[in-house]
Amino acid sequence: MIRKFAAVSAFRIALGAMLVTILAGAQTAGAQTQPPAQPSDQTQAQPADQQPQQSQSQQPSQPQAQPQQQPENQPSVQEPQIETAAQRRARERAFKKWNFNVGGGASTNSGTTKTFVRGGGGVVAAGAARNYSRYFGLRLDVEWDNLPLRGSALDLAQAPSANNHAYTAMADLLFNLPVTKLWSGYVVVGPAFVYRRGKISSSQAVPGATCNSFWTWWGTCYADSLPLDGKFLSESQTEFGENFGGGVARKVHGLEIYGEYRIVHGSRWNRTTDFRPITVGVRW
Repeated sequence: MIRKFAAVSAFRIALGAMLVTILAGAQTAGAQTQPPAQPSDQTQAQPADQQPQQSQSQQPSQPQAQPQQQPENQPSVQEPQIETAAQRRARERAFKKWNFNVGGGASTNSGTTKTFVRGGGGVVAAGAARNYSRYFGLRLDVEWDNLPLRGSALDLAQAPSANNHAYTAMADLLFNLPVTKLWSGYVVVGPAFVYRRGKISSSQAVPGATCNSFWTWWGTCYADSLPLDGKFLSESQTEFGENFGGGVARKVHGLEIYGEYRIVHGSRWNRTTDFRPITVGVRW
């Protein structure tokens, strides 16, 4: 009985072991035949998204070149320079309010003066001008002119020698004529004040004698006769008149070299003084 029970128990244990072995093998085979699980779409997309970020993070950052900006006040080279009306008015107002001049030269004569005075006497002149625009101003000049007597005049005066000169003051309207940056011209016109003075060294003329044309122009006659007191050798007379002239000027190293020609006329009591000074000088 005991042997029979032992045989049945052993048989059952062996059968159970076989069943366990079969089940374990079936599970192992199922596990081997099952395909691996596919990664989800999010898992596949994540590396693709991370790869550019990593590549970008690995690349060194490069500074971006900024375009160079020009200063606001500096005009572009390519922009055309167009003169505006305001700039043109400012350029026209660009002039010196004051000008000064000094010069010298020689004079020629005309009228009655030419009869008794030879040309070529020396001239010294100086002046100042107040400009109110590029084209208009006022000018004041003073001038000394030597008026040497001719030999024929000395014969009429019966004198061996003499001296004669004129001091002139002129107040003129000034008209400027700008031509180029270097060259300009001008015209002057206005009243003149002439003070003529002279002296004869000696004379054989007889006091009380009738005045000839020279003594009349000399201005020392009284009732058409030479003064009885003999005071006819020196003359001093004041005349009023006018002057007219013009000149050209050229800029040189901040100064202006000018040349000028004038016609000066003065008269009083039927006596006249006429001369034409030619002057070369400097203006600044």
